[in-house]
Amino acid sequence: MASSGGNIISISRRTDIPAFYSRWLMNRIRAGYCHVLHPFAGTLNRVSLRPEDCAALVFWTRNPRPMIRHLPVLDRMGYRYYFHVTLNGYPPTVESHNPPLASALDAVLRLAEWVGPERIIWRYDPILIADELSPTYHLQHFDALSSRLEGATRRCYISFVAPYAKTLRNLHRVEREAGMHFRTLPTEGQQSLAKQLSSLASAHSMRLYACCNDHLVGDGVLKGECVGREMIRLINPQVGNRLVLAPTRPQCGCVRSIDIGAYDTCVFGCAYCYATNSRQAALRRLHAHDPSDTLLFRPASLRGVDLSMREEAADHPLSFDTSAGACV
Repeated sequence: MASSGGNIISISRRTDIPAFYSRWLMNRIRAGYCHVLHPFAGTLNRVSLRPEDCAALVFWTRNPRPMIRHLPVLDRMGYRYYFHVTLNGYPPTVESHNPPLASALDAVLRLAEWVGPERIIWRYDPILIADELSPTYHLQHFDALSSRLEGATRRCYISFVAPYAKTLRNLHRVEREAGMHFRTLPTEGQQSLAKQLSSLASAHSMRLYACCNDHLVGDGVLKGECVGREMIRLINPQVGNRLVLAPTRPQCGCVRSIDIGAYDTCVFGCAYCYATNSRQAALRRLHAHDPSDTLLFRPASLRGVDLSMREEAADHPLSFDTSAGACV
C-alpha cells in the first residue's frame, strides 16, 4: 500500500508524461526508481517510485488515453493517484497539435469510468483573451465543455495566462503568423468572467477553483491547490498532517512534491506553454528518448555515464549545466 509518510510524485508539470512517456514511466515504476536532473541547478537525484515510498502520484496531461491501460497495474501495486486533465479546445493557431476536441472529451470520460469523478481535475487553463477568444466566447465554450464533462469531474481549475518569457515569445509568434492580438483583461473583467464561469460550473455539478489567481477567489470561486492537501487526503487519508506547503510560484497553494519530468519534451505545441522553448526542440528530445533509461531525457554529454555512481546521495554528486549542455 502507498505510504502515509512517502513523497508525492508529480508526473509532471514539466511535460506530458501520460501522453508521450507512459512506457518509460511504467518501466520506472517496475524498477522502483528513476533519476531526475534538476532543470536549473543541474544536480542529479535518484527518486524512489516504490509504492511504500509514494504517498500519492499526481498526473498532469492533455491526453490520458495512453495511460489508462496501465492503471490496473498501478492499482494492483497499491499506488494512490489522481489526474489533472487540461482541456481548453482552443483553435489550432494556439494549440497546434492537441488531440481533436471530440477525442479529448472521450478520453476524459473513459478515464472517469476507471478512476471516478473525484480523482479528475479538469483544467480550463490558461484563459487567453483575444478578439477570437473574447469573454463571450469563453462563456459559450466553457458551458459546452462543462455540459459534456458533467458527471466525469467535480472540479475545474482556471487561471489567466501568466507572462512567462517562453509564453510571451510564443504568443508573439502566433500574433505575427496568424494575425491574432492577445490582450490582458482588466482585473474587474477577470473577476466578472470567473464569477460567470463559476455559475456555469455549478449548473453542471462542478466547483470552480482559481490557480495562483487569488484576485479571482470569491463569488463562488475557491482557491486552487493543484497538489493540495484536500486531494491528497481524499485519495490517501493516512497522510494526516504530514503535508508541507511548498509553493511553486506566488499565490500557489501546493504542498511539497517531487517532479520527475523534463522541460522541452512535450510536443503538443501549445503557444502559451511555459515549459517548452519550441516544438522542434521537443521533437528532437522525443526522438532521442530511450524508454529503458532511468532519465526521461538524457543530454548528449551524459550518454554512457553510469548514473548510479553519480547520485546526489554520493559525496560528489553530478552537476550538469543544463544551458550549456555539458557536465561541470
